[in-house]
Order: sequence, then structure tokens, then C-alpha cells
Amino acid sequence: MKVNCAFVFPGQGSQAPGMGESFYKNSKIVRDLYKKAKERTGIDFKKLMFTYNSDLDKTEFSQPAIVLNCLSACAIMKDQLVLKPKYVLGHSLGEVTALACSGAIDTIDAVELVHKRGLLMAKACEGKDVGMLVVLNLPDEKVEELCQKARDNGAQVWPVNYNTEGQIVVAGIKDDLLKLEQELKDAGARRTIFLNMSVASHCQLLESAVEPFKKELEKVITDNFKAPVISNVTAKPYSSAKEALELLPKQLVSPVLYKQSIKAIDDEIDCYIEFGQGNILKGLNRKLTKKPHFNISGIESLEQTIEALKEFMQ
Repeated sequence: MKVNCAFVFPGQGSQAPGMGESFYKNSKIVRDLYKKAKERTGIDFKKLMFTYNSDLDKTEFSQPAIVLNCLSACAIMKDQLVLKPKYVLGHSLGEVTALACSGAIDTIDAVELVHKRGLLMAKACEGKDVGMLVVLNLPDEKVEELCQKARDNGAQVWPVNYNTEGQIVVAGIKDDLLKLEQELKDAGARRTIFLNMSVASHCQLLESAVEPFKKELEKVITDNFKAPVISNVTAKPYSSAKEALELLPKQLVSPVLYKQSIKAIDDEIDCYIEFGQGNILKGLNRKLTKKPHFNISGIESLEQTIEALKEFMQ
């Protein structure tokens, strides 16, 4: 039986000490990827990912670590099970991983690209006290209204991640976010949570990173798409280098339309497979779809997912 699946990849914030270690210990394919990634970037990924250290939460290190881990999971599964996705998509950073999974960017090129992406994002936010705030149980329209009102009064705050029903993330200057936080609570937000982020993603504070990132992307992007990628910016599929060069740099300063993306493809999808640490996207998808959602975060979950998929495909 043919299964129409979507491969999904998490973004920054999914990192955790020890991630990917079981892949590394059990797969020569993965060990070779780590060796090549270290040679290209100079980053000791074993030390970065397998032991606790503060660098893992710095955007220039967390981004390549997450992408390497996700693509390692993808490489191992592809080695054990032939399954072509109907679509690939990612949350924020995960869209770069999706492009690599689709074949449009080489794996090691993708790891190097997001290391540079992280450096550009960090530079754009340098000298600014920025933050990202999760808002729970408040309609998107109300959050948008309050952000617009704050900007009209000189604040720098924007809705940036449309994650799932009842969950949206706002980014901007931290002092402005602190003032907005109380207004959000007064409007009925059940809870607000500041994320452990060193940058303010997907808002105008990253404008200076857009063109430099596009130039880096031009060096590595190809038209070798084996599956369409869903854009965070439009929630629509694309499958050409030209479209990637237009959409991916724009993603830095545009909201992530994750929930809109899932809703747009759900009727065409039989199941979702999440690659990477934890099951963040599974948590988001619970409110968006009733389709099965599998996760590959280590060797054990890989084996469980392959067995479940074999049964699902019968």
C-alpha cells in the first residue's frame, strides 16, 4: 500500500544535551556525517551535543547541531526503509533541514549554511536585549491587535510563530515584551512563557541578516528536489531553487505559518514522521490533525517507528 507521509523537522529550541548520541554510536553513516561536519565548520559536534555545555543554546551552535541531528535520523531511516515523502516541512530552522532532506541542499552544506545563518542572526541582534514569548489560549487576532497597538506606540514586538490552536509566539525587544505580557494576560491569555532564545526570530529585527543569508544560500541551493517543501512564509509547496531563494531569506523576517501549513496539506497526508530530538511537533500536531504522528529521536524510537510504518503500509 502506498502511504502519503510528510517528513517534519523541528526548529531552534528543540536542542538538548545528549541528542543524537545513540545515532552516532550505532551508525557509521552518522559518524561519517559528524566527521565531515566538523571538518567543514570547525565545530566538535560530539562535544557540543553529547555533553552539557552552554554553547548548545547559542544560536550559531544550536542551529547546526539540530540540523545535523535531524538529518542523521533521516539518513538512518532511509538506509533501512524506502519511503518517499509526499511533502517535507520544518518549523523555522527546520525548513532548511527539509530542503536538505528533499535533496535540494547537500547535508554538510546545510549544516554549514545554518551555522552562518545563526551567526548572522546573532549579529543582527547584537547589543539588543531581545526575547521570544509564548502566548497560550488567546486568539491569534487578539495577539495581533495588541502587538499592532504596541508598535503604534513605539514598541518593537511582532507575532512570529503560529504554532497550533491556542499557541502563538511573539518576538521583539524584551522590555517591550514585558510590558506586552501584562496586556496579554489582562486580555485573557492563560499563560505566557519566555523562551530560552538568544535572538528574536522572524521579525524586523533580523532585517540586516536577509541579504547576507540569501548570498550564502545561493552557493548551495539546487533544483534537485525529490519532494516539495512547504514554505513557512506562504504555507504552500515549492520545488525550485528560484523559489527557495525568494522564500527562505524572507522567512527570517516573516511569521512561521506552521499550523496553516499542516492544515493546508492534512487532507493529502496519511501520517507524519518527525525527525529530531523530542517530539515538539507531535505536541503541536495534536491540536491540528488526527493523523498518526511518528517520531525518530534515537535508535529505539527509530526501530519502533520503522515497525509501525511497515504495519501501516500493509
